[in-house]
Amino acid sequence: MDLNILWFVLIAVLYSGFFILEGFDFGVGILLPFLGKKDAERRVIINSIGPTWDANEVWLILAGGATFAAFPHWYATLFAGFYLPLFLVLVALIFRGVALEFRGKVDKPVWRAFWDYAMFGGSLLVPLLMGVAFANILQGVPIDQAKNYTGGFFNLLNPFALIGGITFVCLTILLGALYLKIKTTDIILERAIKTSKTFWLPSILLAGVFGIFATIIKSGQNGLNPLGLTITILAVIVLMGGLFAQRSGKSGWAFGLGVSAMASVSAVIFVLLFPNVMVSSTDPAFNLTIYNAASSAKTLEIMSFVVLIFLPIVLGYQAYNYWVFRKRLTTKSEDLHY
Repeated sequence: MDLNILWFVLIAVLYSGFFILEGFDFGVGILLPFLGKKDAERRVIINSIGPTWDANEVWLILAGGATFAAFPHWYATLFAGFYLPLFLVLVALIFRGVALEFRGKVDKPVWRAFWDYAMFGGSLLVPLLMGVAFANILQGVPIDQAKNYTGGFFNLLNPFALIGGITFVCLTILLGALYLKIKTTDIILERAIKTSKTFWLPSILLAGVFGIFATIIKSGQNGLNPLGLTITILAVIVLMGGLFAQRSGKSGWAFGLGVSAMASVSAVIFVLLFPNVMVSSTDPAFNLTIYNAASSAKTLEIMSFVVLIFLPIVLGYQAYNYWVFRKRLTTKSEDLHY
């Protein structure tokens, strides 16, 4: 494995980590106005992700930074062509973060309701837009010989991309409900169980449809990719296993299998994309690959040493963070800091 492949794999892992960790965070945010009927209940829901949400967003920062450093042409084309959707992602993340920190500053129903719905909107918009963006990256967008995106905003709103966005939203809602099942008690737990039951079958259907459509699209470009099809089938099987685990009362297993399904759907994108990093619908000769979009070999070598040192530290910190805040939450004041 050369350094170009290594860095493609690392970036895939970083984006997948973001989809997984922020996935259930976003799901919790989307479910906030619906599962929390009273202020105390909404505080419990917010506190379930309060100690971890900002650390989870680090994965997106790392993924963006790694893309910029390892594949600068990919970064330049992506952020120039997808400027508006990515700007909206940034705005949504800002509003969501501010909502988490500002909601409890003023004890007024109107104030708290505004930030609750800001958190809902930000949590919904990010997975939708990220799903649309990565579906377009996989399917292909207009890119010319100079590696410039030549399309417009509405080029990105095509059926396959919208399926990708809806798939990621559905999976994040499922993960959010499963996460609340292992973090809450009483009435919120009951509502989370009902919500997860509602979203299992749509998640199975959408994950299968998205993976199959993605495989078919890429088959027309590069021939059938058996690994991509295998991972799609695996994602469906894992989701079905999660549904069975929930019906058997095994909440931990259900959540773990839901996380595995999100990882599988993310893996399908990068497996089918490789060795490209962006596909040109104008001419396959204009595709950005892990070689023509990459930094110099020396840059990749230096970055590899840095990652070897600091990535284990990041992983260790996050594991410790989740271990410290592992207990279930109640409406007792000592459990509520947000």
